[in-house]
Parts: sequence; structure tokens; C-alpha cells
Amino acid sequence: MKRVKETLAGRASYVTLWPLTRRERLGLGTAGCWSELADAPVADWPDVIAAQTAPQEDWRDLVRQSGYPPIVSAALDPAQQADWLQGYLDAYVERDVAELSQISRPLDLLRLMRAAAAHVGQVEHQVTWARTTSLPASTLSRWTDLLEISYQLVRVPAFSVNRTKRLAKSPKVFWSDTAMALHLAGLAEPTGHHLENLVLNDLLPWAWSRSPRPAVMHWRTRTQEEVDFVVEFPSGRLLPIEVKATAQPGWGDVAGLRSFLEEYEDLVLGGLVLHGGTATYRLGPKLVAAPWWKVL
Repeated sequence: MKRVKETLAGRASYVTLWPLTRRERLGLGTAGCWSELADAPVADWPDVIAAQTAPQEDWRDLVRQSGYPPIVSAALDPAQQADWLQGYLDAYVERDVAELSQISRPLDLLRLMRAAAAHVGQVEHQVTWARTTSLPASTLSRWTDLLEISYQLVRVPAFSVNRTKRLAKSPKVFWSDTAMALHLAGLAEPTGHHLENLVLNDLLPWAWSRSPRPAVMHWRTRTQEEVDFVVEFPSGRLLPIEVKATAQPGWGDVAGLRSFLEEYEDLVLGGLVLHGGTATYRLGPKLVAAPWWKVL
């Protein structure tokens, strides 16, 4: 783009293409059923979810599979995928980043990427990353911004409408591709945070395809109550989403979500709990638990 003299201002629109969603990989050409849930009253959510036809799948297997189109279209096996991901990283660090910024120590940038990927799903804490990487705070902050604008690291901002509770304001950090996050962190086994990342990787392509665009945030109070994701629609209505890797989360597992529903009762469409099991059931009048693979 630096070599393109014409800005095309007012004569072009731009679409961000995220890695492929689960349903795109299945040939369905879409993201999850977020629009259907948003358009239906919470009483109808179990029926909306039951009508979905995407097959059951182990979330750990899907986390390990990259959504980058060349990997999906070529049906690469795990070893081939690892080679492709490493080649992508090498090209990104050594060549792509040079197009965006002056990076004198590309290996230090790679260390930062590994540190950030190891903290997927957690609140951004640059002090911890600085200790891990031995990078100066100013460099670390600038490079973290660079990772975000180049669509590697994904920051989910904090929901900040403060009514009666003091809210934390730091973003949570995720990665644009779960397989790349595992590759960078050197992890063989995904964690529950990677299931959260998988849900986000479906929410973002859906949200960014809508106009006007819903905002995807997280909610966390100073007393550690939290909700993994809060979708805020342009109308002001809210869809809070909690992600649990357990097969059958109960009432006690969704204390943060219940607190959010109580705090913003007049704005909430309903609360959704995505879990690793097979059953769809109610946890309250405005609270529905469903298998993640029925929604994504």
C-alpha cells in the first residue's frame, strides 16, 4: 500500500478476511448462528440451536486445526501444517513486518509473540511479558500494537458501561488463529482459554460482516466477576456469552454471567453458555446452555 499513490478515498470499501470459520471449513459459507439468536427471543433459543445442522466435534481437535485457507484447502496433515505455520512465521517476522515498521531485532519480536500466545484468553499484562522477553516497556508496547494492526494478536476491549460495579478496563488478548497460538506457545494440549479463542474466531468474522458492526468485548469487575464475551449491538442491546470447556456447566459455574444479567437486565437479550457437552438446557429464565458445536 505504501507504493500505491492513489488513496481511493471515497471510492473503495474494505473487508477484513479473518481465517476461515468452522462452518466455512464445512462448506456452509457462514459463521455461527449469532444472527438467528440475536433476532429471536431467548425463549426460542433452544429451538434455534436445535435447528442447526453442523456436526458434533471435539473442540480440542478444531483448536489444533488452522483456519488459514491454504492449510484448509490442501487438507494438510499435522506435520505439514506445522511446517506451513513455521514458514508463515518466518516470512512474517523477516519480511512482512519490515513493510510496517523498523524492527531491528526480529527474534525479539518472535519472543514477544510466543509470550503473548502463551497468555491467550487472559487480561493483557505487559509487565509480565516484559519480564519474560526482557524488552523495554516502550518497545514492547509499540510491538504489541504492531502485532494487533497486522492481525496476529487480537485485543478484546473491556465493556465499560459502569452502573453499580467498579469495572476493570484492560483488554483480553487472543490470537487470530488458534493453531498458530498453539504453535507459538509450544503447547501440545489446548486449554479452556483456547476454546474461548475458538469462539472469538467465529464471532469476529460474523460481527465484521454486519453493517453497522456489533462490538465484541469482555466484562470484568474489580471483584473478579467476569463474562468472557459481551456482544453490543448498535441498538444498545447486549448478548453476554460465557464459554466453559466442561460438559455440563451448572448454576454455580455461571456466577459472573448471572451478575451481568442482574446488572444490565433492561439491555440483555439473554445469557448464553457455550460448553463442551451435548445437551441444550435452561439455567434460568434468560439463561441458556448449549454445546459450542451447535452454535459455531
